[in-house]
Amino acid sequence: MLQIIGYKSCNETKKAIRFCKERSISHHFVDLNERKLSLGEWNKIFNAVNSELLISIESQYYKKEGYVWRSYDAKEELMEHPQLLKTPLLKLKEKVKVGFDEQFLASLESPL
Repeated sequence: MLQIIGYKSCNETKKAIRFCKERSISHHFVDLNERKLSLGEWNKIFNAVNSELLISIESQYYKKEGYVWRSYDAKEELMEHPQLLKTPLLKLKEKVKVGFDEQFLASLESPL
């Protein structure tokens, strides 16, 4: 089953959820405000995607906390501050896509 990881307030996450609902794609939404990801979940994500590519340099948290001027370990910062994460993450088994990916989601549609 597809896992959509993000925040209810994120427009791209809303778009992914709506896309799945409209096409009856089985999915599970993980709201990062309600539940933290486990170490195992983070490791699966980091194995699939370079941790540097998961950092949202456009996020308010990134700007407010001055990450542009810092040197940091992306994995550690993401696990400690998931507000830095580009959302949504579309996770299916070992595959992880960062952001809304219509082609990836469309490939999950079951033919009638």
